[in-house]
Amino acid sequence: MLALDTVSKSFGALTVADGVTFAVPRGQALGIIGPNGAGKSTLFNLITGNLAPDAGRIELMGRDVTRMPAMRRCLAGIGRSFQIPQPFSRLTVFENLMVAASFGRDMSEAAVVDSCAGILERTGLIAKANTVSGSLSLLDRKRLELARALATDPQLLLLDEIAGGLTEGECRSLVETISAIHAGGVTIIWIEHVLHALNSVVERLLVLNFGRVIAIGAPGEIMASREVQEIYLGIDI
Repeated sequence: MLALDTVSKSFGALTVADGVTFAVPRGQALGIIGPNGAGKSTLFNLITGNLAPDAGRIELMGRDVTRMPAMRRCLAGIGRSFQIPQPFSRLTVFENLMVAASFGRDMSEAAVVDSCAGILERTGLIAKANTVSGSLSLLDRKRLELARALATDPQLLLLDEIAGGLTEGECRSLVETISAIHAGGVTIIWIEHVLHALNSVVERLLVLNFGRVIAIGAPGEIMASREVQEIYLGIDI
């Protein structure tokens, strides 16, 4: 589904992506972890086209998208949620989805109405379809952020710390929704600090530190790694 080959990005003397190489098979869920400032969100910006790499190659479903603009990557099948939800606060939940679906798929509003209603059902927002999004709770704002990403009909879904700030019960509810989406065949890459939520969904974990891939593999193996524990958990072993 996605392949990065020695992708690098720097801002002056600061390297935020240092020869990043990995691939994600179709239908897999990959988790990304790392300390703050490791380059996780920058990596998402490179994948989605919000940033252009200085070197390397990015492929989506075998197609070179390295220089493709963000909007075209969205139309090509990449959907993304952001760490801080920023819906159109004066629009209703349903109207927010309509905007995402019509522009993210380049289709008329009439053509996406039914699918938007279905997404509201899947994400637990159908009862709040006509609620102004600026009045939503944090959980429902997170759900709307997920729903807007799904409205673009992605084959690859990028989730950026979507469980952050939620209570245990809220997190569990959101994880159930994400698990169902993944079970439906959507490929997922998920950045998250809430490890129990992440590890309940993903099949592999990738660890970033200072823009470099430190490790990638099965969650149990990665979390048992001495280097990962020292870098990510701050444990001096």
